[in-house]
Amino acid sequence: MSFRELIDQFMIYLRIEKGASKNTLEAYKRDLNELADFLKEKDVSLNEIDIDMLSNYVKLLSKRLSRRSLARNISAIRTFFRFLVSEGILMENPARLLEVPKISKTLPGILNEHEIELLLNQPPISTPIGLRDKAMIELLYATGVRVSELVHLRINDMDFNNGYIKVMGKGSKERFIPVGEKALNIIKEYIKEARQKFDKKKGSPYLFLNNRGEPFTRQGFWKMLKSYAKKAGIKKRITPHIIRHSFATHLLKNGADLRSVQMMLGHSDISTTQIYTHIDRSYLKEVYNRCHPRA
Repeated sequence: MSFRELIDQFMIYLRIEKGASKNTLEAYKRDLNELADFLKEKDVSLNEIDIDMLSNYVKLLSKRLSRRSLARNISAIRTFFRFLVSEGILMENPARLLEVPKISKTLPGILNEHEIELLLNQPPISTPIGLRDKAMIELLYATGVRVSELVHLRINDMDFNNGYIKVMGKGSKERFIPVGEKALNIIKEYIKEARQKFDKKKGSPYLFLNNRGEPFTRQGFWKMLKSYAKKAGIKKRITPHIIRHSFATHLLKNGADLRSVQMMLGHSDISTTQIYTHIDRSYLKEVYNRCHPRA
């Protein structure tokens, strides 16, 4: 694929996997297309890009961009090359040493527990499609897995006896996540009553299959999730990543410790998980203002 085609693939990943907003997608695409123009001028192929070249490019940007815009550009470049490595397109990440100026983080959006309940009640479990969709959304919320992890789950990754799933996360790091009884029961029902209707090739190892008998794509699952959110009357922007945010926030709100949530999410650095403590404090302030007689 050309550099710009890779950018398009990255945009799909950001939208589906990371739940990026429309503004972020537009900004990242603009930033990366500008990098593509720079590399085209230099007549450099993808495999020839190194840290020196990217550092020189960033120096050029710093002469005309604000600190925030520069940070966004560097973040776009770093995330893009990290994506190329994770997809096996590059062996090494030439942008890994680029430093991003410190900018305060914004809190990710979440669904509250009532909205999650509304969403989970939408798939009609009287049909094979509805049963499959219900099982997928239940498992997503029950475990907080990334959408790429969800669609790549295999039947053998389910441990029904002990109530766990095995997940292969970023950097091929394996982790085990508990699964609640409600999710386990609906997955058992899906496997027993519906999965064979999708397994056109007879013997697919993947847990969740689309109507062609193939594993779901990230985009296919996102479209399905969005359609159920619309039926539920949820006005918020919905992505699989927002369900992941909701999973973490609800755990902390109900007393889970940060270290346990970090392990379940598969974060290598606990500082990544700590953003959810800010969400939890926001929730507490909301409860206080609503419930205290002198708030």
